[in-house]
Amino acid sequence: MKISKRAAGITASATLAVSAKAKQMKAQGLDVVSFGAGEPDFDTPAFIKDAAKQALDAGLTKYAPASGSPDLKKAVSEKLRRQNGLDYDPSQVVISCGGKHALYGAFQVLLDPGDEVLLPSPYWVSYPEQIKLAGGTVVELRGREDNDFKLSPDQILKAINQRTKILVLNSPNNPGGFAYTPAELKSIAQGLVDKDIIIFSDEIYENLTYGHQEFVSFATLADGLIDKTVTFNGLAKTYSMTGWRIGYAAGPQEIISAMGSLQSHETSNPVTFCMSAAITALQGDQTCVQQMRDEFAKRADHMFKRLNAIEGITCIKPTGAFYCFANVSACYDRLGVTGSLAFSDAVLDKANVALVPGVAFGWDTHVRLSFATSMEQIDKGLDRLEKLLA
Repeated sequence: MKISKRAAGITASATLAVSAKAKQMKAQGLDVVSFGAGEPDFDTPAFIKDAAKQALDAGLTKYAPASGSPDLKKAVSEKLRRQNGLDYDPSQVVISCGGKHALYGAFQVLLDPGDEVLLPSPYWVSYPEQIKLAGGTVVELRGREDNDFKLSPDQILKAINQRTKILVLNSPNNPGGFAYTPAELKSIAQGLVDKDIIIFSDEIYENLTYGHQEFVSFATLADGLIDKTVTFNGLAKTYSMTGWRIGYAAGPQEIISAMGSLQSHETSNPVTFCMSAAITALQGDQTCVQQMRDEFAKRADHMFKRLNAIEGITCIKPTGAFYCFANVSACYDRLGVTGSLAFSDAVLDKANVALVPGVAFGWDTHVRLSFATSMEQIDKGLDRLEKLLA
């Protein structure tokens, strides 16, 4: 029995694969330190869980509109206006089963065969697969490591042609751990105002910035940009709600309506009682967000310093998200390997430390380490890595 060419061309998520292998080894009784999945180690705040329980007790267990409940759309619209300076009507918001689902739907409703998508590299593992599934063509724009992997406006503008349909921007960035400054994003925005392309601004890590890094929503940076930008976000990273699967997108009415229609045949509605809890998360006390961010900031600085102290490893300082993207290529000979996949396998097999190979993000010289784990686990894992590479 043959599967479709479309399905056969998909590469499984490297981040989830690493996480699964680490969990399997733990189930076998091995003491594994996992720097794999992009998932906060904190529990979902109690007031959000309580809201879900109350929703269940109130009988909110039935179907809802496929594009999300009106109340959550309104809460998202208010959040975007209050926090991001974005003026979207609730009808311009679609609620999806996680931010990944929102991105998938947007690619599906916009791309036709032959359409090109400008994809900055390093990139999140699912972007290229989602683009290919929608019939689009990936045009990789490689950042420079000595510029913290960031693209210049000229790099982007030179890549635009008649086939260009979408530019993907992800800041703060997964896996790079960097974030564009408002001034850098504004320079990019001003160059795109007159271009006939759509910008996907993935802002899922907006609340996780460190040091003096500031966050700004891309669609606010030039007049008219809101009419050609789709803004993506969700509750997974900010509120440690990865398993709840609530994401959203806001943008031009035509795109959002098409995404809602697609969802009506794809998933029906996101989980009803989870949407109710999401309203509480967006409208409730945000102290928990700051507390988690402050802890991530400490871990970011600690992991950065420790990685750069290991001979042969270099790493830019994380200013956003919860990842260190470390160049380990100078260590390949020590382990007798030639790429990031073999390096990560060797580290897992010999030191019981799970890393994500950078080849999944377009950089075979690097590995990604998540610091969304305790300081104790960070030190244990890096102690083992340092000993292995000594």
